[in-house]
Amino acid sequence: MAKKSKQKTGSATPAIVAAREAGVEYTTRAYEHDPAAPSYGLEAAEALGLAPEQVFKTLVAEVDGALTVAVVPVSASLDLKALASAVGGKRATMADPAAAERTTGYVRGGISPLGQRKKLPTVLDASAREHPTVCVSAGRRGLEIELAPGDLAALTDATVAPVARG
Repeated sequence: MAKKSKQKTGSATPAIVAAREAGVEYTTRAYEHDPAAPSYGLEAAEALGLAPEQVFKTLVAEVDGALTVAVVPVSASLDLKALASAVGGKRATMADPAAAERTTGYVRGGISPLGQRKKLPTVLDASAREHPTVCVSAGRRGLEIELAPGDLAALTDATVAPVARG
């Protein structure tokens, strides 16, 4: 893991603190969030001038009753069957949004895979390896953190598997 960081914006969220404390190289990227945007992830990609395949959304699902995090490109959807398989489960459904917010400590549209209140099993879509860096929410709407996919996987103890479709 690289040992330098660049912080370009405001107060540190738990996600930024996690990256900083781990000593990984990262960059924060802020944009003006539009509350009316139909897709937080696609809004971030467009506002930052990035390909949607390089910007990843954090989704919380329930696999056999246990909350699990999936990190997939904003241009794709989550394959729930593949997610269940990746963590050795049988059945996955999307988690209740209130449970996701309560457990992670973040609000919907700003859930980061980093610095969550309770560390959850995490699966990073294998397509992340196709990019030198990826962006994920930095813990609030309008703020992304860009880092190497290997660092993201290491910081979240993620399983890397093909869990996106489309």
